Amino acid sequence: MSLNKMNILFLNYEFPPLGGGAGNATYYMFKEFAKTDNLNIDLITSSVDKFRIEDFADNIKIHYLDIGKKGNFHYQTNKDLLSYSFKAHKYAKALIKKKKFDLCHAFFGIPCGYIAMKLGLSYIVSLRGSDVPFYNKRFYWLDKFIFKRLSRKIWRKSSAVIANSVGLKKLAIKSAPMQEISVICNGVDIEEFCLAESNKFSKSLSIISTGRLIARKGFQFLIPALKGLDVELCIIGDGPMISELESLSDINKVKVYFTGKKRHSEIALSLRKSDLFVLPSLNEGMSNSVLEAMACGLPIVATDTGGSNELVKDNGFIIEKGSSEAIKNAVKKYLDNPELLKMHSNNSRKLAENMSWNKCAVAYCDFYFKIGAKHEN
Repeated sequence: MSLNKMNILFLNYEFPPLGGGAGNATYYMFKEFAKTDNLNIDLITSSVDKFRIEDFADNIKIHYLDIGKKGNFHYQTNKDLLSYSFKAHKYAKALIKKKKFDLCHAFFGIPCGYIAMKLGLSYIVSLRGSDVPFYNKRFYWLDKFIFKRLSRKIWRKSSAVIANSVGLKKLAIKSAPMQEISVICNGVDIEEFCLAESNKFSKSLSIISTGRLIARKGFQFLIPALKGLDVELCIIGDGPMISELESLSDINKVKVYFTGKKRHSEIALSLRKSDLFVLPSLNEGMSNSVLEAMACGLPIVATDTGGSNELVKDNGFIIEKGSSEAIKNAVKKYLDNPELLKMHSNNSRKLAENMSWNKCAVAYCDFYFKIGAKHEN
């Protein structure tokens, strides 16, 4: 290995168009890594159709494995994850025989961190949210009896564990109090996600929220909160709760536009047409959606979870989780005071401008070479 150049094996079971925040984070990091000549990267990810290898850039190859993906591209079933795990492990072993890798970077402790541990390479783990024990209530018993112990082993054997928010780090430490965990926050593309030419807010408030339509995202608390208020709500995303949420909007007589899943460029356009972003989530890591909304100059109302406290300062309100009343009170503050909306809008953009993907990529690069130097010595 040369400390002037490193070969990185990257594992992430999702990459656009497959997946959500973690896939997008990898995509934007790769855009930054493509600008450097001291990294060569091979990503092993999942295909939405057939096996193929594509050049993302001169120094980055994407290996798409056919995992037999069916149905929603933005949600991975247990079968999808198991299929990726077996195929990625086998494929990575064959790739290692052809090419010498200095380090493996696993996005998600499980399953990717587990695969990295089995490969015998030095590896780092990026914690994203659902891979941290007790982040997701529906995995409580699996976390308690299997994943907590397995996660501790994966983290302990790694060269570094990196969470995407202080909040997620704190949750991870509850399962492994002695584990050293660093934090590298997500970034945002401030050119793609930019300010609207003018603020259209007059009397009626245009609210937007994005995310998969599942209970953990908290839309069941957002819709009733808007009853009786002069607002309209746009929800970007799809999922199994669509019928239930449509019924809630009818019962509460709230004007809600369910757009389904949109391309990233379309999301940016929708954000620029809105006045306020609400994140009603019951659990979150470092929300890409909040960062993107901030870059578009939207004030933020977010529940007290994950990295929200690190993003929402003088640009919005942190509120109690699972409370329609708390959401309503925050929205009413903006309805009653348009100047506050304008001030928080300006502050959101300023904060976003200091959180670039370049910063994120540089921080990871520093880890790569620090670990490389340590192993060389």
